[in-house]
Amino acid sequence: MEIVAEGLAFPEGPVVMADGSVIVVELAGGRITRCWNGRTETICDIGGGPNGAAIGPDGALYVCNSGGLDLVKLQHARGAGHEGRIERVDLATRRFERLYDGCDGIALEAPNDIAFDAEGRMWFTDMGKTHDGIHTASGLFSALPDGSSVTAIHRHAISYNGVGLSPDGRHIYVADTHQARLWRYDRKVEAQRPTWVATAPGPVGFDSLAVTAAGNACVATLYDGGITTITPDGMVKKFDIPGERYVTNIAFGGADMCDAWITLSTTGRLVKTRWDEPGLELPYHG
Repeated sequence: MEIVAEGLAFPEGPVVMADGSVIVVELAGGRITRCWNGRTETICDIGGGPNGAAIGPDGALYVCNSGGLDLVKLQHARGAGHEGRIERVDLATRRFERLYDGCDGIALEAPNDIAFDAEGRMWFTDMGKTHDGIHTASGLFSALPDGSSVTAIHRHAISYNGVGLSPDGRHIYVADTHQARLWRYDRKVEAQRPTWVATAPGPVGFDSLAVTAAGNACVATLYDGGITTITPDGMVKKFDIPGERYVTNIAFGGADMCDAWITLSTTGRLVKTRWDEPGLELPYHG
C-alpha cells in the first residue's frame, strides 16, 4: 500500500476529490485536512470530534461531528462545546456552520458517518456516546442539506457507524460497530426495523463503509484490522491489513474507480491501494 499522508490525528472520513487530493477529518485534532502525496493542508479547525464527511449537492463538505474526546478519561467529551452535530463546510471560503444538533427536540449524541442519495438527501448515523460506563442510544437519521428538516429513521440501535447506499438507491446499508453486523434499510420507508444482512466472524468490530458498483459493502474492520466485503446476499470475505487494529474507512476513486483510499487511524496514516472491483461512483463530487 502507498502511504499518501502520515502524522494525522486519528484520520477518518476520506473524500476523494476531482483534483486528486483526498480530504480527511482528524478526529483527535478537530481539523479538516486535505492530503496530497506526502503533503497536507488544513482546510479548517472545525473543533469537536469530526468523524465522517461527504460532498453534498451544492459542492460543500458535510461533516458528522461527535463533539470530541475527553483524553483524560479516554471517553466521549460532554458539556458545552462538545455537542454532537452536523456541520457544513464551504470549501471555497473555509467557513463552517452548524446545521443540526438535535431531532424532534432530542439532542444528537455522536454523529458518525454520512452519505448522500441522488435526490440530495443526507443519511447519517449517530453512534451514541460512551461515558462513565454508560452508552447512550444510537440510530439512523435522514435530513435535508439546507438545515430545514431532519428525521429519525431508527433510534434504538447499539452502535451504528458506517452508512452507504445501494447502486439502485433503494437501500441504505448501515454497519454496527460492536455487533460487527451489516443492516439494510428501505430508503423510502420512515420509522422501520432494519433487515440483517451479515455478521463478521471473529473478534472484530465494524467502522465506516463504501459500496462497490456491483453492490457489495466494503466495511472497514477494527481490532483484527482490514476490509470486510459483504455481498447483498450476505456472503463475507476479508482483506487483512496486518498489524493495524483501527482500520476505520475506505473510499473509492481514480479513472476506473479501483483505487481505494483507507484510513489507518491509530497509526495516523492515509494509504492507497488497488481494489479488485470498482467502487460505486457517488452522486456528488468535489
